[in-house]
Amino acid sequence: MKQTLYTKQPEGKLLLRTLAMPSDTNANGDIFGGWIMSQMDLGGAILAKELAKGRVVTVTVDKMIFHRPISVGDVVCCYGTLVKLGRTSMQVKVEVFIKEVYQGVNERFRVTEALFTYVAIDKDGKPTPVPRENNPELDEAIRIMESLSDEERGIAS
Repeated sequence: MKQTLYTKQPEGKLLLRTLAMPSDTNANGDIFGGWIMSQMDLGGAILAKELAKGRVVTVTVDKMIFHRPISVGDVVCCYGTLVKLGRTSMQVKVEVFIKEVYQGVNERFRVTEALFTYVAIDKDGKPTPVPRENNPELDEAIRIMESLSDEERGIAS
């Protein structure tokens, strides 16, 4: 499904939901991009940790695109989808939608997206394989990943 900025139904699993607060603003009064990115990383890491059944670390953030600003009071929702799986690494597409709730208006907008790469690590901080056996969460994520086009995965050039 090709998404527009006004897609009402985000793809992926809801990973995190929070409220944009005044303390999260930049000098212009919009929500600070670094705060948004940290929420995306938290959400993506939750998914990666579930799939890896253990610790993960963030190693890259790619193709970060801001479509529109977030305002104080917006409900911020991070959705994630596994889009690439390596032996020890996972690439997660994280999309942020806001829900504007004011004066009877209840609309949802996609505001930003990025590709986050996580690596599974052991107790010593060394890369470790993502477990493939007896891992129903990973099986489901792979099934969804394989059904996506390159464009939906966010890896089309």
